Amino acid sequence: MHAHDGFLPAKLAEPLHADEIHVWRLRRPKGTRREPLLALLASYLGVAPADVRLMAGEHGRPALDPAHGGVLDFNWSHSGEQALVALARGIAPGIDLEQRRTRANALEIAQRFFTAEEAAWLGTLDEADRRTAFLELWTAREAVLKALGRGLAFGLDRLAFHRTADGLVLQRLDGENPAAWQLQRLDVGAEAFAALAWRGAPRRICRFALAEQA
Repeated sequence: MHAHDGFLPAKLAEPLHADEIHVWRLRRPKGTRREPLLALLASYLGVAPADVRLMAGEHGRPALDPAHGGVLDFNWSHSGEQALVALARGIAPGIDLEQRRTRANALEIAQRFFTAEEAAWLGTLDEADRRTAFLELWTAREAVLKALGRGLAFGLDRLAFHRTADGLVLQRLDGENPAAWQLQRLDVGAEAFAALAWRGAPRRICRFALAEQA
């Protein structure tokens, strides 16, 4: 899998090829709802933002209305005043963004919701490393669940990860073959964590930001 270094500034979306996933970083100031997302989707669809039609899946995952052709899929996540949007053709991407913040109860949350092995590993780390590892595990879970079309109610202990030299790898996902899944940590700076997941073959990840944010 290949990725460009950093986010590439671009005013308009480049063509989205079948072997790619486009990841956009957007500003989402307080009080903003879906406006940045709709504007980006409109640029890919070739329509006005007001004409972008969204629907919710069985478990609430937002998707484009089939009236748009059923080829393009997306997922987005926002934290603070930043947002990430993943767009792809032929797969359902899942993306999660979390701002770095102190979680005094990170180990307690892991012991309650993660696997016993993951919680035990987090318990061996010092506080700073534990916060980092917790957010890596959290964003990985969220990304996979969103790609699956499910929410946290699916059960955070129904999927498990193991660490390799290249990062986290999906080790178990109830009802699925974990080997069929891709998981990619995204570099979004020192103050946040992000992960991208999808079911299918590896794809090239192209990263962008709006020009005024580059």
